[in-house]
Amino acid sequence: MELRQLEYFVAVAEEANFTRAAARIHVAQPAVSAQIARLERELGEQLFDRARREIQLTAAGQAVLPHARAALAAVTDARTAVAELRELVRGSVTIGTVTAHDVDMPALLAQFHRAHPHVDITLGTANSDALIEGVRTGQLDAAIVSVGTELPSGLAAVVVTDQQIVAAVANDDPWHGRRNVRIGDLAGRAVIALPVGTGIRQQFDFACAEVGVDVRVAFEASTPHALADLAARGLGVALLPQSMVQSRTDLHLITLTPALRGRLVFAWRSGGPMSPAARELVNMARQLLAVGAAE
Repeated sequence: MELRQLEYFVAVAEEANFTRAAARIHVAQPAVSAQIARLERELGEQLFDRARREIQLTAAGQAVLPHARAALAAVTDARTAVAELRELVRGSVTIGTVTAHDVDMPALLAQFHRAHPHVDITLGTANSDALIEGVRTGQLDAAIVSVGTELPSGLAAVVVTDQQIVAAVANDDPWHGRRNVRIGDLAGRAVIALPVGTGIRQQFDFACAEVGVDVRVAFEASTPHALADLAARGLGVALLPQSMVQSRTDLHLITLTPALRGRLVFAWRSGGPMSPAARELVNMARQLLAVGAAE
């Protein structure tokens, strides 16, 4: 019994016609008939009732059909597995990140490179809006992005960090003694924030719109560290993750009302096709982050 015999048999069974089956599999009709006849001789049973204009499966043919389909599917799966392995060995992955995050990216990439040394890796940075769109469109295989309380549509993700966003001022700032300010209170201050398109800035702008205040962002910087340095120089009120303010002695932390939260996530496209190399990278990242969260 040969695979091509099973392929011809399934084609004839589904087309109910030898000529149409031959055209479907791009083989001459006599060759199809000959192989089906050989298969019937080997099995010792007629597989088709040829007495009618549209041929039909005999009882033996009906019994053989699901096994023939399963055999062909197994061959397809085997070929796919080999193709995926070849692509994994010689594939590529493209990752994007925001400029500041808590993922040990060198460790992740080193682990991936050791396992798959011939896969090309491209790493770039951008703001969260651009990165999210890159993942959605398939330009990026994965990205570390800042998001709000809701994960953007089209993405799957694991959380890297989830913490409160606070205001920070220099130790000699007039607000040094305050423990809490409302978003509306910032209307009279120079605000230091990440650029438009970043997750924290998006949340802040939305919060300002919700309470109906127009806040002046006097200084923008691409990293939270730069924002902290500007605030420490007395240039205004910086919007920062709570952990960053707590780690500096030259800044005073002030809680914001309503509260804002900043979440960094490692994200990939949900439901879309993913190359074997990208799938392996995502699995490694999820394991790495799970270990980090448990420590």
